[in-house]
Amino acid sequence: MITWMNHEVVTEEQMKKLTDTVTPQGILCVVRQPSYTVEDIINHPGHRLLMILEDIQDPGNLGTIFRTAEGAGASGIIMTKGCADLFNPKVVRSTMGSIYRVPFFVTDDIEQTISLVKNAQIEVFAAHLKGEHFYDEIEYKDAAFLIGNEGRGLKDSTASLADTYIKIPMSGELESLNASMAAGILMYEHNRQIRTGHR
Repeated sequence: MITWMNHEVVTEEQMKKLTDTVTPQGILCVVRQPSYTVEDIINHPGHRLLMILEDIQDPGNLGTIFRTAEGAGASGIIMTKGCADLFNPKVVRSTMGSIYRVPFFVTDDIEQTISLVKNAQIEVFAAHLKGEHFYDEIEYKDAAFLIGNEGRGLKDSTASLADTYIKIPMSGELESLNASMAAGILMYEHNRQIRTGHR
């Protein structure tokens, strides 16, 4: 199947040295990393759904957010430089290929980037413990959701840039959910509203 491509057959021992998994799947490839601008993301045609991630550290969380973003129809993901390396093998694997289809942008200046998002008429929501509204009480159109670090949440300076604070209702003694779970809930609420045409 790959006779038309430049390829090289390696031994099982060589394959183990080339990969970082205990049981590699038997094929590796070299690909060019995709590259996008913030304009690519905010000027997406149709309904816009953005995730803005601040210092997400866990590779599994970051990869899961990408995978969920594709499923929910997100137009792109903006990340701070404090996030895990997007091309960390654990991140790449957990995206299940979404890393190659969901546009992304790593920002040097989160404040300036959020300003561009707002200027594009995209409303910015912060997932925050001080949320004034539950996430399902809001009507979403073009929306960007701010998700903060797993341990400390959003920095106050970043949260203050949001138009609205929202929260996910909690039972028991929990204060918050896993970052990727929270992101998924918010993205799919946006998806549901756009799909059904009502809140």
